[in-house]
Formats: sequence, C-alpha cells, structure tokens
Amino acid sequence: MDKLDLLKQYFGHESFRGGQENVIDALLAGRDALAIMPTGGGKSLCYQIPALLLRGVTLVVSPLISLMKDQVAALTDSGVAAAYINSSLSEAQMSAVYRNLRRGAYKIVYVTPERLTGEGFVALCRQLDLSLLAVDEAHCISQWGQDFRPSYLKISEFLAQLPRRPVLAAFTATATEAVRKDIAQILGLQNPLCMITGFDRPNLFFDVLQPQKRSSELRRLIAGRSGKSGIVYCATRATVERVCADLKAHGVPAVRYHAGLEDAERQQNQDDFQYDRASVMVATNAFGMGIDKSNVSYVIHYNMPKSIEAYYQEAGRAGRDGEPADCILLYSPADILTAKMLLQSSSENETLDPESRRRIQEQDLRRLEAMIGYCTSSRCLRGVILDYFGQPHAQQCGNCGICRSTFRQQDITTQAQIILSCVLRIHKQLGYYVGYTLVVRTLSGSREQRVQSLSLDKLSTYGLLRQYSRAQIRTFIDELVRQGYLQIQSAHQTLEPTERSRAVLFENARVTMFVRFEIAPQRSAPISPAPEMGEVSPALLLALKSERARIAQEEHIPPYIVFSNAVLTAMAARRPHSAEEFLSLSGVGEKKAARYGAAFLSVIASYEETEQEQT
Repeated sequence: MDKLDLLKQYFGHESFRGGQENVIDALLAGRDALAIMPTGGGKSLCYQIPALLLRGVTLVVSPLISLMKDQVAALTDSGVAAAYINSSLSEAQMSAVYRNLRRGAYKIVYVTPERLTGEGFVALCRQLDLSLLAVDEAHCISQWGQDFRPSYLKISEFLAQLPRRPVLAAFTATATEAVRKDIAQILGLQNPLCMITGFDRPNLFFDVLQPQKRSSELRRLIAGRSGKSGIVYCATRATVERVCADLKAHGVPAVRYHAGLEDAERQQNQDDFQYDRASVMVATNAFGMGIDKSNVSYVIHYNMPKSIEAYYQEAGRAGRDGEPADCILLYSPADILTAKMLLQSSSENETLDPESRRRIQEQDLRRLEAMIGYCTSSRCLRGVILDYFGQPHAQQCGNCGICRSTFRQQDITTQAQIILSCVLRIHKQLGYYVGYTLVVRTLSGSREQRVQSLSLDKLSTYGLLRQYSRAQIRTFIDELVRQGYLQIQSAHQTLEPTERSRAVLFENARVTMFVRFEIAPQRSAPISPAPEMGEVSPALLLALKSERARIAQEEHIPPYIVFSNAVLTAMAARRPHSAEEFLSLSGVGEKKAARYGAAFLSVIASYEETEQEQT
C-alpha cells in the first residue's frame, strides 16, 4: 500500500495539499524535515502517513495534553493504532501503554517534552524501533519565538540517549527566519528539507475594532454569530472571569479557562467546549496551542496580544475546516501597558544569564511594536501579517476590515491643541496628571460633581469639545497616544504630554488621522465546497449535524471527530445515495464510511423523501 492509498483509506482524501507530499517523501527517504505550514494546513498528515509506512514506532512531541487526546481520538476513530503518554494517565493506564508499546501495538505515540527524559521512558525507548521523531509546535524550542518552553530543550538530551537516531521532523505554523534557524540548530536537523507553504489563510476574515465599550461590542459580535463555536481570548485571568460572567449573565453559553482554575474545572470546561455543549470559550493564552477543534467559526481577542506570532497562532484556531471564519481584535491603547507589564513580569526566562534576558526583552518589545502597528494600521491587515513573516502578497486581500472599508483623512489639529492644552491646564490646576475619564469629562463640559469639586469647570478648555460625543473625544485622545503626542503613565494610568506635543502647541505642526467610515457587508454564505457541487440546503445540513451530534454523544467523542463541518457541507451539497458515493467524499475514509455511512445516507434519503412530498 502506498501513501495515496493510505491517505484515502484512513483520512478520506484523494490528493495531498501543497507541500505535504514533499515532506512525506523526504521523511520516507530518511531525510530530516522542517515544515512551516499554516494552522489547518495539514501538518499532522506529514508525519502520520510516514508513520504508517515506516517500520517501528513514530514518537510525536506535543506540548498539550488536550491536543494529544484530540489527535489520538481522531486517529483511533479512523482506524490508526495510536496512544499518548502524559500526566493524565493513571499508573495502571501508563503501564498498559508501556506494555502495548513493547509488543508493537502502536504506530504513533504522542508524548509531552517533560516526559522525554524520565528514566523509565528513556529505558523503554532504547528498546523500541523508533523510526521517526516528530516535533509539533517546534517554535517552542527557540528563545526568540513567542512561546519559548525550556522543556523543549529536553528533546536533544533525549536523542543523545538513544542507540540509533531516528529521522527528525519539526512542524510549526508561525516562525520567523530567526526562529526557523534556531529550530534547525537546536534539534540538530541534518540536511533538512525546509518546506514553507506560506502563512496565508484565505478563509479567515481579519478586523481590528476600537469600541468605546468592549463588553457591549463583544456581546454584539457574539449575538451575530449565534449557534457558532468561538473563542474569546483575554490578556489576564481577571479579565477572563469578568468577561465570562458578563456573557453568561446575558444568556451566552460560555465557559472559562485559565491556569488559576482547578484541573477538574479546566478539563470540564474544555470538554464542554469541545463537545459543543458550550459555544463560547473565554480564555487566556493557556488555552489553545494545538487545539484540534475544527469547527471554531470565530476568534475574538478582547485584548491585544504581545506579538503578531501569538496573535496569528491564536486567531488561526478559527476556520480549521476551511470554512469562512472571523478573527476580530478589540483594541485599546491601554492594552499596550498591559502587554508591557505582562512582558516585564514574565518568569519564563529567569534561569537565563542577564545578557540573554536583556536581548530577549528587547526582542519582545520589538514584537510588541509590530503588534501595535497591526492594530493601528490603515492598510490591508492580511498584508501586515504576511509582511511580518516575509511572504509576498497582493496590495489588497479583499477579506479584511481595512480592504472592505473606506477611509478619509481628517485634520484634527484644532482638537489636538485643545486636548493637549487641557491636559496641561489640569496638571497646573491640580498639581498632578489625571486619566482619560476626567480629561474627557472636562472637554465635554460635564456638570458631574467630580469635575466641579476639582474646579475643572473653571478651566479655559472646559467644554471646548462639547460638540463631540465622549466616544469621539476619546478617539481623538487615542490617536494622540498612537502618534506619540500623549503617553499613558503606567503606574496610575494617567495621560501625560510628550516632548513631541510642543510642536503642536507652539510650532503650528499639523495633526491628521484616517477615519474609517464605511465597511462593506460581510459575506454570509459559506464558501462552496467545490464548484461542481450543488446548493446546500440549510435544513439538510442541520439534519446531518443533528445526526453527527447523536453519534458523538453515543460514542463519547467530540462531534468534529465524527466528521468536520466541511465534510457535512459537502455531504449536503452532493447528497450521496450509495456507499460508493459516500466514500468518494473528501474527508471520508474507509473505516468512517463503514462505521457511519448508513446513518448519514439514511438522513439524506429521509430528507429527500420529505422534499418530494412537499413538491
């Protein structure tokens, strides 16, 4: 049996995606490989197919227990003998896996990097015929990556203890050139095939919004995606708690996830999300690396991440099934301070020498500046991301908030002069600077007690911007922060003028801003699964999803492991009537066709009978 036969038999596909076959051929020929492929681009097949063809066992180093469980469940459901080794197993379960490994029961075994140097595990591996070692999320091995994990450095130590070095393969979705070099050097890849298939995800819609009130904007965005599965990322645990409580109070079936929760609750909440019992996961970045849930329709960032790498990896958890999905970031200049504080408080690099820590901090700040540039860009957002990773692209993508919007340049010199003057006059009056709220209230002519008790209503700038709403005044202030005329003092969140503000106040420097005032309506129809397919009946698609949910509940597996949304869409479009036609669907392998085909064919037949009766 060759690679194409295996691809169809176990995974239900007729052909490989771009780059997959090159990597597979290299590994089968005994050559190391480094593959940079976007999330949802089929990285796992690049080591799963060779694992089935090579003798012995393939070890897959993976960072998260949840990912291992998903991958093993999907493989097992497709007929591939697989297992995982991590701290979630009991002693009895671990012993059973070890016994099965010794007798050659598995072709693929997933393991955490921490487990690699355990005395018992190394002794076991020295007895095994290891043909391939695949390193998933390989950017974690680099100190210059966005998610450095010291435990990944154990991989080289593990390899050195083996009697024979297996073929090595490293995979990641987000890696700059410096990180790619680091991966190859630290792992000791020998003459590796370096396959970069590109970073673009055309099915993802990107947008950055700067709402006056994030909580209400988040609720609006989720309400417009009712019934769809989504992730909301927050910068801190406290924000996760607040946002999740607010969504639940407004009737949204949301669950929370962060490192401060008890293990049992984290696992329960993740299961509820994976099994579609909860449609929204509110989480810190502790949730998600390698999450294999294919039907996530949107990812909303409640706060700005610390880097474009982190953002693109997290946003990329949407649309893994190839269906249209939304990646929306809710931005505020205050996020910059939060991100800087998180960088300063990070304990990940405490074991490094001072010079290395300094260099990494400088790199982190450069990445943060690039992230700020994305959030404040007035050009194609997809282009900003692809520029960062060094990939050529068209000037406009047509599928981001910027490309769908119209902008006009507005002169705000007068407003800038009034705002800067107000900040200085408040300082002169009180002897200290204040935050956004008091500045906005003063400029809008508020009669609130706080303004009057501080005599801010006596200032010459009081009420000078009353013709604008408070949201508009805040937007002007945000723009002055972005352009460097004002800064937010981190200790007390106060607004302070910078040296650059003198040019506006005393040298007649002009200040302009781009105003986004129109956005084209977003595509509501799904991408057609293939041009030759017919239209998809929403009622039939719903019936197929209901059948999938029934099977998933009966077998205690997440629904997307039965079939992805993309497979169900193709099923509803092509309406197979026989086992042969069912097996011809992309994503339907032999075992799944034999296991589930009759049930789904019955749903289609029943729907068509009802359809004929109604006509």
